Amino acid sequence: MANRPKGYGLTHEINRKIAGKYDTELEQEARIWIEAILGRELKPGSDSSQPLGMHDFGSALKDGTVLCELMNQIQPGSIKRVNTTTMAFKQMENISNFLQAIEKYGVSKVDSFQTVDLYEGQNMTQVVNGLHALGRKAQKNGYSGPRLGLKEAEANPRNFTEEQLKAGEGVIGLQMGSNAGASQAGMNFGKSRHILD
Repeated sequence: MANRPKGYGLTHEINRKIAGKYDTELEQEARIWIEAILGRELKPGSDSSQPLGMHDFGSALKDGTVLCELMNQIQPGSIKRVNTTTMAFKQMENISNFLQAIEKYGVSKVDSFQTVDLYEGQNMTQVVNGLHALGRKAQKNGYSGPRLGLKEAEANPRNFTEEQLKAGEGVIGLQMGSNAGASQAGMNFGKSRHILD
């Protein structure tokens, strides 16, 4: 799979657009967060003040061990077994275990990514977005370690009494409302049609 063609035509265009959405600032924020939680560099010997880039960031996470360690630091015991072998299906199993753990933790499936997005580097933008979603959920769930991004909003339901609901029925909204005497009389679009007898 190392020399897999990148696609032609529409496939190539879609891949180019996905790669164009990759944000190195968001990647750097996620990298710093991961390094702070794990207490070590993601890619030893690299400059921590510079983003790794899509390819190097993906290769640092590709085997899934870093992701599993990250999740076990945020919620201890959430991933029971981390595979350290270099066999492809075991590495993809690590990524899959991470994705299952974050879903149980409360990260929406919409905010997550698929195993191939990371393992084959197909959509690293979604991988970075998934890490940011985990960072938001960790704050919401009370994780006291390093933070990533803004805190997730809380639900704020409104409860109206029957009296308030009835009072609202008598109000005419501006969208439904008054046209202040305006009409469509005299309005025409384009040249009008003249019929002669």
